[in-house]
Amino acid sequence: MDIPLYLKAIVLGVLEGATEFLPISSTGHLIIANDLLSFNGERAKTFDVVIQLGAICAVVWHYRKRIGRVSGSLFSDPAALRFAINVMIGFLPAASLGLLLHKTIKAQLFNPMTVAGALIVGGLVILAIESRRRAHRVENVDDLTWHVALKVGFAQSLALFPGVSRAGATIMGGLLSGMSRPVATEFSFFLAIPTMFAATFYDLYKNLDIMRPEDIELLATGFFAAFFSAWLVIRVLLAFVSRHSFKPFAWYRILFGSLVLVYFLSTAGPTVSL
Repeated sequence: MDIPLYLKAIVLGVLEGATEFLPISSTGHLIIANDLLSFNGERAKTFDVVIQLGAICAVVWHYRKRIGRVSGSLFSDPAALRFAINVMIGFLPAASLGLLLHKTIKAQLFNPMTVAGALIVGGLVILAIESRRRAHRVENVDDLTWHVALKVGFAQSLALFPGVSRAGATIMGGLLSGMSRPVATEFSFFLAIPTMFAATFYDLYKNLDIMRPEDIELLATGFFAAFFSAWLVIRVLLAFVSRHSFKPFAWYRILFGSLVLVYFLSTAGPTVSL
């Protein structure tokens, strides 16, 4: 067993779970961490996608009762059916564009410099949105209309660009569409379920030929590290957004992105393919 390799898997898994549902770009952090840890190559990129499954399973576990109720009353409760339809409507834009652009995005945009720029620009956008005064027209996720769900879905599509942040795009899209912060955050969690499951299994299907039997243990290590760190972050974030804005995350993005730019402009950094 390559202990250093498994330690890298744990670090990356914890990082994925800790950043996936914060508006700071988990993909961006993983791209940068992969470069710093010399954990690169096509199999490493697939590892990054697969460990997202651990993070999204944490969401499923956290909302297991709600998901169970909706599933059990889908055809008997109009509110449950409307909620499920809204989630699927929000899922469709990113799913469609992802199928069309997946190969190009993965080949051309997964690099630290691109991510650093997206982090900085995204931070400035969050500051601008949070500085606006707006009325909250949606105070409960069950009150969403399909129009609002679709707007958030198009916002989520922006996260196909590495470094933008799926959580950041959906939450900010929700705020611009009249949701309160807690509702925008909660809908972002629910929207992540079909989006991340689809992305994970699609990537696995496309890359089965490059995966090896020995990768299973490595993937499992990253999966569980991501699950537990994401489960903790979800609980903390829901409590945080009920009392605070997202401005601290915006300033973090700007600072972190600037540091990444300086680092990668001054050094090429080691790259060893997995």
